[in-house]
Order: sequence, then C-alpha cells, then structure tokens
Amino acid sequence: MQDKETIVKKYGGSATNTGDVEVRIALLTARISHISSHLSKNKKDFSTQNGLMKLVGQRKSLVNYLHKHHIDKYRILIEKLGLRK
Repeated sequence: MQDKETIVKKYGGSATNTGDVEVRIALLTARISHISSHLSKNKKDFSTQNGLMKLVGQRKSLVNYLHKHHIDKYRILIEKLGLRK
C-alpha cells in the first residue's frame, strides 16, 4: 500500500488537503487494492470481505458525487486511478 502522505500530495495538491473528494477516493482505492490482495490469499475471511464491500460502496458514492458536480475532475481522476474503462 502506498504511503498516505504521498497519496494526499499527489491527488490533493498539498499535504494538508486531506478532505478533498479526489484524495478520499484515492485513499479508498489504495485500501481496497490492499484488502483485495489480502483476500486473494485468505478466501474464507468473510469479515474482511464485508469491510471491503463497505469501502467499495463509500468509494462509489464519492465517485458519483464527483461525477455529478465536477465532471472534469471526475474524468481526470478516473484516468489516473484506472477505475473505469
């Protein structure tokens, strides 16, 4: 998993801009990929599976918000993170 500070600097512009929607989506994406790699090794870890589904739902709602209100930022972020094709 990437360092939290580097993700915040990359997507938020500065180290203190932690509440920006793009930063929150990028942090959730990093956590989701980390948990997904854990679940590929531990297939019967159902509590982690439930947590992963919750994180995916949170990310989806933030992405939908960004799509509705800031379409240009949405397109740039989707391209950077590689979420949708």
